[in-house]
Amino acid sequence: MKLLRTIALDPSDTFVFDKAAEPGDWAVSGAFRFYDRDPAGLVGKEKAAFRGGFLGVQSWAWSTLVQIVPASEDDRRNLVELLAAQLVKHFGAPDLAAARVAAEEEVAFAASLCTHPVSTLIAVHRSVTDGDVRESFRKLQLREGAAHGHSRAFSFMEVEDDAGPEGGLDLAGLSSEPRRP
Repeated sequence: MKLLRTIALDPSDTFVFDKAAEPGDWAVSGAFRFYDRDPAGLVGKEKAAFRGGFLGVQSWAWSTLVQIVPASEDDRRNLVELLAAQLVKHFGAPDLAAARVAAEEEVAFAASLCTHPVSTLIAVHRSVTDGDVRESFRKLQLREGAAHGHSRAFSFMEVEDDAGPEGGLDLAGLSSEPRRP
């Protein structure tokens, strides 16, 4: 099994977001944090989090990138419980049982993005189309001949866009929908 963890290739997240996620934090999409907000009314750092942030579950903060990592069933269960507790604390879920249902769904969606090899980096872009929030995902891949590791982001990374079923890379197609509403 594989899940997502936040990663910081440089300190930019500390400038981009109100609160940057701690590197290595378990991560989910986090789009639900904006469910009751009008995206057109978001500005500054909130808008940046909406447009391109993954939610670090323990830190309840944002990361531009996440990394696919190996995970155990215990890791998955612990992530669900942690997210459920955060939903009660920050979103007023009536109890852990109700929050657990939503947390299971979020963690399952995050896991559906993990079909690429361990250490692959994933980025998200959210937009609003016809009043619906859409998420598209892309993977970041090492350039040929680059040293392995993620220590120098801009010197060796290239981006492959998630162009849909005909585009070669279809991260979102791993779930039942090509883009998440």
